[in-house]
Amino acid sequence: MAAILLDIDGVFHVSGKPIPGAAEAVATLRERGHRLRFVTNTTVRTRRDIAAGLRRFGVDLREEELQTTAAAAVRALSGRRILALTMSSVVGDLDGLDLVGEDADAVLVGGADEGEETSRVFSYMNLARAFAELQSGADLYCLHKNRWWQTSRGPLLDSGAFVAGLEYAAGVEAVVLGKPSPVYFEAALAALEAEPKLTWIVGDDIEADIAGGQRYGLRTALVRTGKFRPDDLESSGITPDIVVNSLAELPDWLEQAL
Repeated sequence: MAAILLDIDGVFHVSGKPIPGAAEAVATLRERGHRLRFVTNTTVRTRRDIAAGLRRFGVDLREEELQTTAAAAVRALSGRRILALTMSSVVGDLDGLDLVGEDADAVLVGGADEGEETSRVFSYMNLARAFAELQSGADLYCLHKNRWWQTSRGPLLDSGAFVAGLEYAAGVEAVVLGKPSPVYFEAALAALEAEPKLTWIVGDDIEADIAGGQRYGLRTALVRTGKFRPDDLESSGITPDIVVNSLAELPDWLEQAL
C-alpha cells in the first residue's frame, strides 16, 4: 500500500467549486488501505476552515491529517520576533509566534486571495516596512512562493511576486516554508512514517508539487485540473510519473500499478 500526499487547491476544488470524483477517490483510496495526508500551500484560510470545506465536498478527513504552511511557520520561527504580511484569516494559526510591527528578527510573507484585503496586506507602506526590516538584518521567510493560482475567474497573481520583489530590493533570498521546501515534505512523510520512494505526491502545480516532490525523491502524479496547462508540462522539462485527468482516476491507476 502507498503513502499519498494530496494537494488541495486545484485537486479537490477551484475557488470553492468541487472537482467531480475527488471525494469518492479519497474514500476508495482509504478502502484499499493507502495512507493519506492532505498538504496545502493555502494561506488565506485556517486549518479548521480548510478541513471543514473539504468535508462539505464530501471528503472524509480528520483535521490532524491536514498539513498547512502556517504550522510550518510556527515550527520554524518560534522564539523570534516576526513581522507578518499575511491575511488576517490565518493569524490564528500563527498562535505562538511573537508578531510585531517593528524591530523584527524575520519577515514572514503569506499568500494572496481574491478579496480586497490582499491590496491592504501588500500595500506600498507594508512592503516598504518589510524592506526596512530586511535592510536592518531581518531574515525573509514565505509560506510559499507561488507565482499565480487558478480561480473561477482565471489565473490570478499570487504572493510569490511580492516575495521576489523583496528579494530583489533587499538583496536576500527567502526561505520557503511550504511546498516545494524539502522540510515541508519531510514533515509530511514523518507524519505518515513513510519512505520517499514509496510515497506519491498528487498535485496540479508542475513546480511546487511535481518538481518539489521529485527533488525529495517522491513519485509524482500530475492532475489535469486546477493550474494544469499543457504548455507548462511541455516546456518545463519536468516529467511526472503519471498524468491523470483528475484525482478520480488515481485509485484505479494505482490498483493496476502496485
